[in-house]
Amino acid sequence: MMNEIDTGRKTLKSWSIKRRLTVLYVVSAFGLLLVSTLFLYWTLINRLEIEDGQFLAAKIGLLREILAQEPNNAEVLEEEVKWEKAPFRLAKYYARILDSRDSVIIETGGMRSIAPIDGFPPPARLSQVPSHATKGKSKNGHNLLLMSALARAGNSSGHVRILQLALDISHEDELTSDYRGDLLVVLFVGVLLSAGIGVFVAGRGLKPVENITRTVQRISADQLHRRLGQSDPAWSRSRLRSGWPIELNDLAAAFDEMLDRLEASFNRLSQFSADIAHELRTPINNLIGETEVALSRNREAAEYREVLESSLEEFSRLSHIIESLLFLARAESPEARIDKKNLDLDKEIENVVEFYEAIADERGIALIYNRILEPGAGVTVSADPTLMRQAVSNLVSNAVRYTPRGGKVEIEVKSGTDNGVEISVEDNGSGIESGHIARIFDRFYRADTSRSENNSGSGLGLSIVGSIMQLHHGTVTIASEPGKGTMVTLKFPGDGQKAD
Repeated sequence: MMNEIDTGRKTLKSWSIKRRLTVLYVVSAFGLLLVSTLFLYWTLINRLEIEDGQFLAAKIGLLREILAQEPNNAEVLEEEVKWEKAPFRLAKYYARILDSRDSVIIETGGMRSIAPIDGFPPPARLSQVPSHATKGKSKNGHNLLLMSALARAGNSSGHVRILQLALDISHEDELTSDYRGDLLVVLFVGVLLSAGIGVFVAGRGLKPVENITRTVQRISADQLHRRLGQSDPAWSRSRLRSGWPIELNDLAAAFDEMLDRLEASFNRLSQFSADIAHELRTPINNLIGETEVALSRNREAAEYREVLESSLEEFSRLSHIIESLLFLARAESPEARIDKKNLDLDKEIENVVEFYEAIADERGIALIYNRILEPGAGVTVSADPTLMRQAVSNLVSNAVRYTPRGGKVEIEVKSGTDNGVEISVEDNGSGIESGHIARIFDRFYRADTSRSENNSGSGLGLSIVGSIMQLHHGTVTIASEPGKGTMVTLKFPGDGQKAD
């Protein structure tokens, strides 16, 4: 039994949405139609019973009035009892008057064979208006409604009479039977129509889903530019697509936004792969060329040493590129974690300045460290020591590289908003044109047209800085003007804060 139930559940789960909606629609329609038909059938039966009871009660009231006012007027009684066989709503009515000894005084012709005396319920009292009729059957199988009551003939001292009334309701049974058949036909046709309408409505309602499915099926790696709303010229993120429900518009918009992100990521990955190939190709070609030249003929040991030293430089460059790429890959991982500590920022910056002072002096560049903080404020930042030093070192290294002799590089530390700290590195070098600012943090990107004096870097320094600040939930901004210099600002948020 359990296996059958599990099989049924699996079958139900494997149904399409269209089939499920159709079945639910049919079941709901069947339930509503069934309740409606049962209510209508019950209402008809109940109404007929009430009307029949009221008819018999009215006849008893009329006979009581005749007996009370004209007890000896046989003509009036015969007219009301014997000749009252004209159809009343196609129903036959029978009446009988008995004395106190159950002897028949007068009755409708043929009533004895249809409704015998002993088949009636006990009579209602003189002061009681009968309201309930008893069902019975005639000898010929017809259904009857039976009612009896006591009546007084003449004044208050007159004789008591027993009134017995019967109403043939066979025609009502035929009516209700036909009505029941009509309701079953309506129920059956209604279920069939609801099934057809359910299929149509479900199909029409799921049409946008089918359109989405077809569009998605056409999207591949070489067609990431396709969008779900592309077939509708009026489509936009802020405007609902005509004929689509709000939920599907939201879904389509979210899916298109996802495709935008995927396309951008795919383009970045493609560009990244091309950049890697380009960056690695140069040192490898250099190594191959130098090695081929060295092996072309026998050489002195000093010459081989020179080739090895040159190769070592290329190996170092390759190693630096690979380490940088590995760092960027780890930094972009959702599971990347950093070890934050409260650092003495003065000490960390001074260490960086001390390291680059010799290089700056050799190039004739002034390296200046300025500390601008609020009175009484501490110079502490919550950051990973290694990553923070690497970010500042990359900025100082770039600034020194692209600043001409006689220039200066200034490092400034000041309080930021939300208890954060800002570190800026500013030079008065060649600067960067505005068209390159947006891409300056892209991997392997170099603003060659504005910084062509020295192009020995790998183009990964600023990308690493951006990734480090992202790991710290901080920000990095750059401002530059060609010929006047560049300023890069790192903003480390305070404890428990994230930079906007």
